[in-house]
Amino acid sequence: MQFISRLQHLFLSRVAFSNIESATTLLRTLAKYSTKIKDLKLRGFDAYKSYEPQLFHALFHAIIQIIKSQEQLMLINLDGINNDSRFHGIISALECQKNSLQEAIIKGCDWSAEFEILKNCKNLDTFRIRSCGTKLLKSLICKISILDIDEYRDVSTTNQILEMSGLMLKRLKLALKIEVDEEASILELEALKSFCPNITYLNLHNIELSTQLIEVIGNLQKLQFLTLHLFWDNIDEIKEELEARVISFAEILPLTLQYLKFCGSLQLNSCIDIFLNHCNAPLKTLSIHSLRDEKTVKALIEFCKRYRTLNYVGLYYFYLNDNIRKKVEKYVRLESYEYFDVDC
Repeated sequence: MQFISRLQHLFLSRVAFSNIESATTLLRTLAKYSTKIKDLKLRGFDAYKSYEPQLFHALFHAIIQIIKSQEQLMLINLDGINNDSRFHGIISALECQKNSLQEAIIKGCDWSAEFEILKNCKNLDTFRIRSCGTKLLKSLICKISILDIDEYRDVSTTNQILEMSGLMLKRLKLALKIEVDEEASILELEALKSFCPNITYLNLHNIELSTQLIEVIGNLQKLQFLTLHLFWDNIDEIKEELEARVISFAEILPLTLQYLKFCGSLQLNSCIDIFLNHCNAPLKTLSIHSLRDEKTVKALIEFCKRYRTLNYVGLYYFYLNDNIRKKVEKYVRLESYEYFDVDC
């Protein structure tokens, strides 16, 4: 019991139990003796709904009691807990944690009116939402410090959150739809530029290296971590236009920037040398696609010599010629790009 009483992180999944009765017994014990849990993750408990209603409701009641018995629950993580939008009071139970809850991670959950209770949580300023549809996000429009959402959203809701959060928003991760709506993308960037200048971490997926994006980044004078998964599909535009865009991007990066993960199409990856030759930010970590040509290797070495701040380079394509590796590693450490990932 001493071990249970000291628990601070609890991950409950249906695969951990052979049957619903043993699951309920353990949960009741936890509710009785464990009061120090800070982080609670629940995954896949809706799989038990095929059992008799009495057993199923006893299980959820035990989970509710765990939530209510904690002194200061700070993080709730719901991973595919229910796909029919009935949470049997689990979300509503968070009302008793409204003064302590700081972060909500929600994945694979349908909207439920129970989620409205999160608006009452005074210190809840971090949302990470995955594969939940747009309706759930609409119910969470409030001031946010950290926002991490995937492509299942609508632009108007995102813009309302950005406007409401304003100066408070510090870290933002957005995955745009693969089939990009250019007008919608521009509206989100305009909202970001207008309302959120204090961002220190920005991660954008499936976005064009547009003039609007460059303007937004130039406006973020406190930016420290930047991850961009870019594309360039303007096949009618000449190579000089792309190179000019890359130069503008390189020159506008704020001097506060320490980490840059920069990848894109073949056209963009071929311009890394141009980027390095014009970048003034004193980067400490840089992730790019590859070092397979002499012009990129030369530009990287010159960048290292020029600023002497770069410590690490992450590569998507890590198969290197031995001569290139030896030449570059005199100045900077090379690793696979996953080694240096910084999440939101």
